[in-house]
Formats: sequence, structure tokens, C-alpha cells
Amino acid sequence: MKHISARLGGAFALAGLLLAAPAIAQAPSFFRIGTGGAGGTYYPIGGLIANAISSPPGSRPCAEGGSCGVPGLVAIAQSTNASVHNNAAVENGGLEAGLTGSSTLYVQFNGLGDFKDSPTPDLRVIAALFPEEAQIVLPEDSAIASIGDLRGKRVSIGEAGSGLQVTAEEVLGAFGITRDDYTPVELNNSQAGERLADGQIDAYFALAGAPTAAIVQVASTSGMKLLDFSPEELDTIIAAFPYYARTTIAAGTYEGQAEPVETFGVNTILVTRADEPEDLIYGITKALWNDNSRKLFDAGHPKAATMTLDKALNGVDTLGVPLHPGAKRAYDELLAE
Repeated sequence: MKHISARLGGAFALAGLLLAAPAIAQAPSFFRIGTGGAGGTYYPIGGLIANAISSPPGSRPCAEGGSCGVPGLVAIAQSTNASVHNNAAVENGGLEAGLTGSSTLYVQFNGLGDFKDSPTPDLRVIAALFPEEAQIVLPEDSAIASIGDLRGKRVSIGEAGSGLQVTAEEVLGAFGITRDDYTPVELNNSQAGERLADGQIDAYFALAGAPTAAIVQVASTSGMKLLDFSPEELDTIIAAFPYYARTTIAAGTYEGQAEPVETFGVNTILVTRADEPEDLIYGITKALWNDNSRKLFDAGHPKAATMTLDKALNGVDTLGVPLHPGAKRAYDELLAE
């Protein structure tokens, strides 16, 4: 009986291992993507990307109407303080990928300015996604008509440690405006919109794809207007910071905005770390630009609808930040088709 029990016990143990094997083989692989605050553009775009590249264990095959992402991958969009945080977190392994403005990526990767002691040399590019417009939001009846008029005002420059704050201080600095010349307030887009509507601040900076959710809310409730940069102001900004480019926010982008607004912008870049497996990033890049993802992006957000394969490498060569080898292999195939 002892021998029989032992044999039965061994059989049950073996059966348990065999039954467990598929579960082990199907264990999901998690991929965290840093985005931004809920009132900006990074958060919804990050959610769409996470959806597009995921294909959890047990999902129906793509050909049968199921997930068309990387088999076994579960991507998660995480709300963060955006660019600066995302770049640092990807560099140190706190995130597998993140969204960042090209200007912030440039200065952090190269260890410039405030980042001279904390460069991020291990960052690698997966794709350029869409342009972000700099938007200085003002009350509808504001007399502010130029950058210089921000002197003496209460101005939200974005959360501490955000890429937006880097941009705001760069731009103000190009006109000789320091923190001693205005009252700096550190708020995210949603908070800034609320404070502007309540009259607690006089202006706030946003750097996000227009239309930006928090600004849409302000425009449709209390009303607002955007600072229209003069040609001379744009010349000054771009001469000082060549990673910015002129752009226009079309008339009607926001409620009450009857005229186009001249401004500048940066590219939004999806970055990862150099040591992420080549095959994984290859699969993610291919999934990002498949037909299923195209449908998700077109239906999901106005800026996501502008994300296309033919623009995926726009401006990347000017950043000096290498493509991840997996992404490069994918583009060699995708762009040759």
C-alpha cells in the first residue's frame, strides 16, 4: 500500500506540474508606460498605445478579431509628472517606456543645464508620435499680449520636475524673465485651468497636443484665449533653442477661438531603455503601426489620429538619441513594404 500511495502521490505531483506548465508558459509580461496628468494629452495617448501593443495571455488571435499586440504582453499606461519624470524613470528601470517631449529628451540625454549631474544616456527611441504645441492660456479678458507682459503676473509653469516647467523657464529666460520677475506657481494642467477660472492666476503654460482636455474645459466654461506669439518672439525662441519649431493652432480648435494662433512646439517621443530585449521592442514597434492600431488611434483621440508610420522617425536624427535596435529592425521592414 505504501508503494501504491507513493506511486499515486508521484502521479498526482506530475499531473500537477503538467497542468501548471501551460499557466507558467502563459504568464503575462508587463510593460509600464509613463504618460502625464489626466488633463493633458500624454495620458489618453498612452492608454491607446498600451491597448494597441497588448495581447494578454488567453486573448483571441488578431485574425479572429482579438488583440493584435505582442503575444503575452500586458502594457499599462501610468499617470506621471510627464517628460522629466518619465525619462528618469525609464533610465533607472522604474518604467519600461515613457512619453517625452523632444526638447526635454535632448537636454536630459545630453546632461545639459539642470541635468548635468543626471544625464540619461541609456534612453533609446521607439517612435516620434505627434507634435505638441506650446500654449499660454489667459483669461478671456486678459490684457496680456506678449511674453514681456508676464512680468509681475502669477504664472503657472507646470509641476516641479516636469518637462513643461523646463520649457516654460527656457522660454521666459530667452526674454530675460527670471522667477524674480513674476510669481511662479507649480500646477498641472487641470489645476491650472481651475485656478485661472477662479482668478487665482493670470496665465499658465501648457505643452501638449491641441486640443488639450484641460484647456477645452476652460474654454467651454469660463472662457479663455491663447497668447499669439509674434514673429519676433518666435525668432528669439527658436534661435535660443533649435529643437523647437514654429507651428499653428488652427482657428476653431477651442470654443471661442476664432483666429489661428501662432506658437512653437516639440515632438512627442516614445522612449525605452537600451537594454530592453530587441525582440520585444521589435514586436512593440510592429504592433504600434499595424492596421488594428490605426483603427484604435483614429477613433481614440485627435492627436492619436495624426500618428502615422511615415512620420515615426521625424526629427529623430536631429536629437542624437539612437533608435532602439528592435525599433530600427522593425522600421527597416515596415518602411521597405
